[in-house]
Amino acid sequence: MFLKAGLLATATVSLPWPWRLPDARAAIAGGSLNPADINKYQLPLVIPPAMPKTDVPSGGTFDNYEIAVRQFQQQILPAPHPATTVWSYGSVNHPSTFNYPAFTIEARHRFPVRVKWINDLVDLNGKYLPHLLAVDPTLHWANPPGGSDGRDMRSAFNSTPGRYTGPVPIVTHLHGAAGVGDESDGYAEAWYLPNAVNIDPSYAKVGTWYEYFRSKAQQKFGQPWTEGSAVFQYPNDHRAATLWYHDHTLGMTRLNVYAGPAGFYLVRGGPDDEVIDSRSETKAILPGPAPALGDASGILYHEIPIVIQDRSFNIDGSLFYPDSRAFFDQATAEAPGYIPGTDLSPIWNPEFFGNTMVVNGRTWPFLEVDQRRYRFRFLNGCNSRFLILKFDNPKIDAWQVGSEAGFLPSPVRINDLNVGGLGGVLVMSPAERADVIVDFTNIPAGTSVLLLNLGPDEPFGGFPLTKSEPATTGQVMQFRVVAASGPDPSTPPQFLKLPTITPLAGGSPRPLALIERTSAFFDGPHEAELGTFDTSSGRATELEWAASITENPAVGATEVWEVFNLTEDAHPIHIHEIHFQVIDRQALGLDNRPTGHPRPPDVWETGFKDTVIAYPGEVTRVRGQFNIDGLFVWHCHIVEHEDNEMMRPYAIGPIPDRLPH
Repeated sequence: MFLKAGLLATATVSLPWPWRLPDARAAIAGGSLNPADINKYQLPLVIPPAMPKTDVPSGGTFDNYEIAVRQFQQQILPAPHPATTVWSYGSVNHPSTFNYPAFTIEARHRFPVRVKWINDLVDLNGKYLPHLLAVDPTLHWANPPGGSDGRDMRSAFNSTPGRYTGPVPIVTHLHGAAGVGDESDGYAEAWYLPNAVNIDPSYAKVGTWYEYFRSKAQQKFGQPWTEGSAVFQYPNDHRAATLWYHDHTLGMTRLNVYAGPAGFYLVRGGPDDEVIDSRSETKAILPGPAPALGDASGILYHEIPIVIQDRSFNIDGSLFYPDSRAFFDQATAEAPGYIPGTDLSPIWNPEFFGNTMVVNGRTWPFLEVDQRRYRFRFLNGCNSRFLILKFDNPKIDAWQVGSEAGFLPSPVRINDLNVGGLGGVLVMSPAERADVIVDFTNIPAGTSVLLLNLGPDEPFGGFPLTKSEPATTGQVMQFRVVAASGPDPSTPPQFLKLPTITPLAGGSPRPLALIERTSAFFDGPHEAELGTFDTSSGRATELEWAASITENPAVGATEVWEVFNLTEDAHPIHIHEIHFQVIDRQALGLDNRPTGHPRPPDVWETGFKDTVIAYPGEVTRVRGQFNIDGLFVWHCHIVEHEDNEMMRPYAIGPIPDRLPH
């Protein structure tokens, strides 16, 4: 179990592990800015418009984008607090589009999108910018200073090193894209440095798999990859869905994403985007419009993407993220230090929980809403935090109509749910999405409604739970209800007939394991791992990133991945390249074998998904079909776990000759 003793402001001794925090806690530790000093609901919610396109080359039949990652300042905290230096994506041909979070890519069903992703983390003189946060060079990470022979490997140190301050590698992954070639998936060892003028010539400028995928992509699409960039293409031939894009660099995802780069990617159209009004059997009307290109002033958007993240700040406005393992659980090392004295990485923290809630790039914003229905595309963009969302006004009527990979079989009225004894809540692990229609029609004008978070300020292990800090992380954003400006043409959710979902069938089982490794030197975690599982013996085999590939479905095969969670906490498991269906969950006995009767998926999990919560002490079963050959990954989406061995490569069809280290 990965827990953060640093939450206890007065803790001075190591605690037995595993352990859980008591109900009476001090405020969550963070940076030098106390969240109590941040005035809430001062800034309006930012509604990111659509990302502008780039002209398509002659003869091209795709939507074309040139999108870079840059460093800039943004007012995340309300005045008089200073602006915050962040990273994010924007169109290189439209400098004003750089924003945290990034603008939304609007994609069309079965119409490809091509993106030239550019690493532009350089200053005005073309020199590379160091990371905003402390990079731990002792992990199995991208490791540019290792050169071509040592990149994507764990370096050996004779003493505890300082933070890495060199050029930053990135590689972008479109989370939830299915049917994408592996050259465009954003493989963790296909990163690249910026095209900077001052990079040490001994450094590796690209990851182990970059050249392999560059050659493959150029043969498929005919567009060269220039230095400091990669060109990916997404076919968008799956269901209409709520996707998002973010960095996926080996051993650095937690830091790169925390610094800001992430954005929505919405696929629209196709038969799975056709919704019927059951009263008339005609086309239903969903709340809209959604943000589009250009100036958003004066436009009332009724479909709004909302990414919720937790962050911490310093008094100067800068982002705070811990630069020592001691922050997590007081794990300190006397001389000769962490290395060679322990097996702990000196900077990496097993989890991080910020003490401030940030929504669409602003702390605790407000949104003015009409007395009508709205469609919110929620994304849990937190590094480690599970969100359990609830409106503080029971008269709010809310319906979930979709999850990660499109619409559910039928609308689910959130008000009717009773999860863990908590009525009307929405449970979202990191990286999960929820397509929700919220009805403010019957809320009196002048009313303020809060979106609350009941999720814990610690790792989530299921219910019952320790709730978040009510005055800070227990609040997300405010809705200010005003009189309706006109009639609401949208169809009431209870009358929506959503597209039919054909269940996947069959498939051979593939038992897998989630494992946590305890430090040999300290009562705390060393790393998290994935592995295989032997159902006959109830034993798991621990496998790190560099081990040989063990998950190798045939092209076109349907498989049932059985995820045995042998840890104390829930983990969001994400499988690249496919959309899957949750089959069931089943408790594990003392011998780690399934016992009792399986329970079906929760009602909000009955559509197609790409991320699933694997609860502790259970086996979670999902069924997916593997149709595109190539090299991909599966991992825990608590990105601190992902960055320290809780990610594995897998291959569909033939395993590429050039294996990872």
